Amino acid sequence: MRQHSGFLSLALAAGLAMAAPAQAQDRFSRMMAGESFLQGKELDKAIEQADKHALGSKENPVRVARPEGQRRYLGRLRCSDGKAPGFYRAGNVGAGPFGNIVDLYIVTCEGGEPKESRIHMDMYHKGHDEQRLVPGFAYEVVPEPERAPAPAADPRA
Repeated sequence: MRQHSGFLSLALAAGLAMAAPAQAQDRFSRMMAGESFLQGKELDKAIEQADKHALGSKENPVRVARPEGQRRYLGRLRCSDGKAPGFYRAGNVGAGPFGNIVDLYIVTCEGGEPKESRIHMDMYHKGHDEQRLVPGFAYEVVPEPERAPAPAADPRA
């Protein structure tokens, strides 16, 4: 039944988008492509305004690409004891400062600080991988995988 309700929700959203004004259709199309509703200078201005607030707040959600980006960002956070926090998605909290739906994550540090945090995330920023920290956490730097050396040039050529 759960699979059917997901399909029905998507079909309903698509139907509403087709019946909605052009701006709503544009918003829906961008969301489905993993892109922010605001683009270009509008987005730059909104980011500048959001940066006046703490990263991870509703006024300045962490910008990432898709749910994988949310999990990757949260997975790199470290509590005061050096361990990775636990986290779960509490749901969406409506539109954020960039015109996109914002998700709320509850993040907990079992043996360290902060004990519990509420981190807002905007997953509609295709290609963006946030490197800044939300207050109270450290960040694990994940090294890039080693690259194989380039093959040597053929001396006979």
